[in-house]
Amino acid sequence: MKNTYFITLFLFGITMQSLSQTGSSEKLKDAIQAKLATVEGEFAIAFKDLQTGQTLFINEKDNFHAASTMKTPVMIEVFKQARAGKFKLSDSIVVKNEFKSIVDGSPFGLDISDDSADDMYKKIGKKMTIYDLTYQMIIVSSNLATNILIDLVEAKKANATMRTLGANDIQVLRGVEDSKAFKLGMNNTVTAYDLMTIFEKLAQKTVVSKEDSEGMIKILLDQKFREKIPAKLPKEVKVAHKTGSITGVQNDSGIVYLPDGRKYVVVLLSRKLKDEKKGVEVLAEVSRMLYDSLQH
Repeated sequence: MKNTYFITLFLFGITMQSLSQTGSSEKLKDAIQAKLATVEGEFAIAFKDLQTGQTLFINEKDNFHAASTMKTPVMIEVFKQARAGKFKLSDSIVVKNEFKSIVDGSPFGLDISDDSADDMYKKIGKKMTIYDLTYQMIIVSSNLATNILIDLVEAKKANATMRTLGANDIQVLRGVEDSKAFKLGMNNTVTAYDLMTIFEKLAQKTVVSKEDSEGMIKILLDQKFREKIPAKLPKEVKVAHKTGSITGVQNDSGIVYLPDGRKYVVVLLSRKLKDEKKGVEVLAEVSRMLYDSLQH
């Protein structure tokens, strides 16, 4: 009888704690939605505390333009094919600036003025290792490196790998600046939920292999664009992430590592932003709100 009493008390305690967490989670969600409402645009949020499993979702299954967040799936495919022995990450490739449209195979090149990694263009005609191309694709979001790597591993294979990871709605269709495809609406798209799913698996070190997951996280930790998820977080907090931006779109997605060893995944997506500077600011504030929610 006494055991039954204690079990009942224990279960009651768990239930009350769960209800309390649910209540605070709803308050946090309401506060975040109120914050997002101060900016003209549309947003999606996915958050998961990797210790407790607690989640927070806003429009998490809606399809958003991927911008450069699709470069994480491309990196995963590069590491996967290297692990399968198709090439070595230390192998070299000649840097080129001619690619084929997925619409009709017609050639196109990238405009240096549209690429955040303009130093890459000095390397055209020279060789770079596959690893260095991957590094440039992630940390400075080089479009040139991205298209070279997509030619190497194929977008459709990266897409298929996303399905095996449980990311069922991500669409990795093509490289960057394929204007014919863009005009036909053939764009790379993501959902906040799917990006959360792949970053959670990276954090668990189950993508390709433990060693490969650690290698990819190391690259993501060197991200140079830090104006969204990390912007308002304390300096000692580490973020392994990939950003993305095009006109009216500001995205960020990654793993946040707290000094005490805890970690969480956060994905911030946006579209139809009238004022992109305000959009970036509000996403950084939402990132801080999520961080603050764990500091008690």
